Amino acid sequence: IAVIVISLLFIFITGHLRDKSQSLKDRLEEAKIIAKNGDLNKAEELYKSIIEDFKDRQEVIEAVDELANLYRLQNQLLKAKKLYVDIINQFPESEIISEIQKKLWDLNIEIIFSGLITENSQVYEVKPQDTLSKIARKYHTTVSLIKESNDLKTDTIRPNDRLKIVTATFSIVIDKSQNSLTLKMDDEVVKVYRVSTGKDNCTPTGEFTIVNKLKDPVWYKTGAIVPAESPENVLGTRWMGLSKKGYGIHGTTDPESIGEQITEGCIRMSNKDIEELFKIVPRGTKVTIVD
Repeated sequence: IAVIVISLLFIFITGHLRDKSQSLKDRLEEAKIIAKNGDLNKAEELYKSIIEDFKDRQEVIEAVDELANLYRLQNQLLKAKKLYVDIINQFPESEIISEIQKKLWDLNIEIIFSGLITENSQVYEVKPQDTLSKIARKYHTTVSLIKESNDLKTDTIRPNDRLKIVTATFSIVIDKSQNSLTLKMDDEVVKVYRVSTGKDNCTPTGEFTIVNKLKDPVWYKTGAIVPAESPENVLGTRWMGLSKKGYGIHGTTDPESIGEQITEGCIRMSNKDIEELFKIVPRGTKVTIVD
């Protein structure tokens, strides 16, 4: 009798687990169809129930990702961010968590560029005689970031206008061994970019600051001046010079080289990435380069 009871119990448990696994898959498909048909509230509730019922299983990551995408469509960016952060902390060793991490980094930039007021920003009321440059200097930010986060098409502002101003302090850490550049906002990692660094370990290490910023830079190489529009100008679309003379962070005309130790000592980024970073970090930003 005991053998029969144990066998029945085993059959019940394994069958229940198979049903629950199938239930997760079926419920995910149902939620996707509901969302696709436009009933976002119902889809949200179904995703939430899936996450609660299967919270201890790695397969739930897909439901979290789908719900985060739903929140992003509804411009509920902070809700999406919390989902990403929680699931990364819960399953840090998952094979697919790196893709979630990349989505979090992109979302962090989206939040910075959005009109959302967070703990790292405030609303500023424009005063007479104010200019974007004056406000940017006051809060140690950039004109580009003020324009981006307030959807301004020109530099024109008027008294009593209310502007989102990012008040956090940005910093950059470059790891030569990983060919990575980490953008930080106070103590939070905002995004990690792939970069190229110097061949034969020639990129200097230490603490520096950004001392100048140029759009469409001219390249002054030994014995020649290469204009911005030339395909031979290796600096790409942006230049941010460091306090160590002759070194900087810049774009590229050779995007396939990103991720290699191949430069003459500068830090090379894709043009898309350097243009994004250029908008965010002001002159004076601290840059730490490590081996």
